[in-house]
Parts: sequence; C-alpha cells; structure tokens
Amino acid sequence: MYTVIVKDHIMIAHSLPDPFFGPAQHMHGATFAVEAIFSANKLTDKNVVLDIGEAAKILKEVLSKLAYKNLDDLPQFENVLTTTEFMAKFIHDEILTYFLDNMKLKIILHENPSASASYEG
Repeated sequence: MYTVIVKDHIMIAHSLPDPFFGPAQHMHGATFAVEAIFSANKLTDKNVVLDIGEAAKILKEVLSKLAYKNLDDLPQFENVLTTTEFMAKFIHDEILTYFLDNMKLKIILHENPSASASYEG
C-alpha cells in the first residue's frame, strides 16, 4: 500500500452541550492539527498516489470553510455534537467530494500532542 500524507491545522470554536462532556459542554476553542492520509494499492501512470500539491490545496480549501468559525453557528452543524470524531468524518467526506478514484482516505485530527481521533473510509 502506498500513502501520501498532507497536513494542515484549523482553529475553531464550539460547544458540546451535554453533561457527558464536562467543561467542554461550554463554549471553547480548539486547534486541530489535521492529517489527510491518501492510500492506494498501486501508483498512477506518473508513479504517484496523487499530486501532493493538489492534495494539500484541497485540504486547505476544505478547512478554510471551517477556519475561525464557531461551529455552533453553522447550519450544517445545527443540533450536532461536533466532537473530534464527528469532525474527522465531516472533513473526510468533504474531501471525497473533490476526488478519490481507487484511493482510501484517512483523516486524523490531533486535539493536542497526546490525544487524537480519526475516520477512515
């Protein structure tokens, strides 16, 4: 399996309004370090999984729609608990709208140096 990894980061605000989340149920900020891992069983005719520059551009474009926003105010997240796991899948699915012929994609969101969540599809 071949992989290409591109990274970026995003700063957001949100709340997780459920006592299960303790202090995080109140409004707070988060900075996610984001990794997009593209995998394929074989290389293209150019001997790449995909163009790294294009992958980085698409990741940046997807994240720009969320950057410096309060997720609680965005209509697509109305009545949604925007957990790290949920946001990993959301970013994954947004990237899939651009491309992914014969590729797998895994998104990892790092909340801090010792905690992360991911989604792979």
